[in-house]
Amino acid sequence: MNHLYVHIPFCHRICPYCSFHKHTPGGTDMVAFVDALLKEVAKQPLKPQTIFFGGGTPTMLSDTHLERLLSGLRQRVDMSQVAEFTMEANPRNIIASKAAMMREMGVTRVSLGIQAWDDATLKTLGRDHLRAEAEETWRVLKSIGFPSLSLDLMFSIPGQSVETWRHTLEHSLSLQPDHISAYNLNYEEDTDFFRRLQAGEYRQDENQDADFFSLAIDLLEAGGFEHYEISNYARPGHRSVHNEAYWLGADYLGIGPGAFSTVNGRRWHNVKDTPRYMAMTLAGEDTATEIEEITPDKRRTERFGLELRTARGLPLNLILPESRKMLDVLRDQGLLNYDEHHVRLTRAGKPLVDPVAVALMG
Repeated sequence: MNHLYVHIPFCHRICPYCSFHKHTPGGTDMVAFVDALLKEVAKQPLKPQTIFFGGGTPTMLSDTHLERLLSGLRQRVDMSQVAEFTMEANPRNIIASKAAMMREMGVTRVSLGIQAWDDATLKTLGRDHLRAEAEETWRVLKSIGFPSLSLDLMFSIPGQSVETWRHTLEHSLSLQPDHISAYNLNYEEDTDFFRRLQAGEYRQDENQDADFFSLAIDLLEAGGFEHYEISNYARPGHRSVHNEAYWLGADYLGIGPGAFSTVNGRRWHNVKDTPRYMAMTLAGEDTATEIEEITPDKRRTERFGLELRTARGLPLNLILPESRKMLDVLRDQGLLNYDEHHVRLTRAGKPLVDPVAVALMG
């Protein structure tokens, strides 16, 4: 298995826009939680090329619990081929000692969830950090010497202006990160933001989304970043190898409550109930649920939705003969270009990736 994902579902505060499996720690026995993760990861021999700790908030684990988890992982997994080891982090729970321990334990890349650089927008998002805390955390991470550092940003947030977004981008560039993720806010079901959208308190504006998106491309590309995926920008040599594996359809194994896996044409996720996950795993029971076979048709559909988002583009041979006429129609509309191998979106086509994918899918 070339790619390993570890899910840590804990958050101090539940952000009102987030739909991932997450919860406050409550009375969770963290020793038992780490034991469960280590028992699950030891079930089969692993020699990954990338490891990604996501959440939730992986760095919410105490120094002691996180160090025991990372140390235990190194004892149970063949780390000889790991080229990238990413840890998602929250500005509220990174201090120098924890960051140094993470680097010592092999973490090569930290993705810091900033989202915005103004306190008003952070409050709207329900974030538990302030701008000053985020800047201090960034200084700490830079001082440790991680090979690659990334900032996560978000746009089209309720109340956010284009100028506020410009400031967030410009300030992010001034900090000289190696990678920036810039996500258009999505209103996901089962979130407070979605309920407020349905109630008419919030609204979506596709034209405003396009303005925010266009500004990100302008500023980040001018700042030396390659726009290598719809929501991701990297300096040379700093693409997220783990996420590229997802986009290109590689197999991956997910560890932890709610974590997804795709292996040998089968997909499943672990039970989305942390106490139950812990009890089942420690008892030696299988926690996989909603197992499905990835049929050729489903795999083809997924490739349209993912690979068209990338700078490499969608392989031309995926487009059926009866749909080839749409290539010229969309090219003439200025939405894509293609050669004998790949179809790639133009600047104008990138905001329309989903309808373009549907038009080409046939």
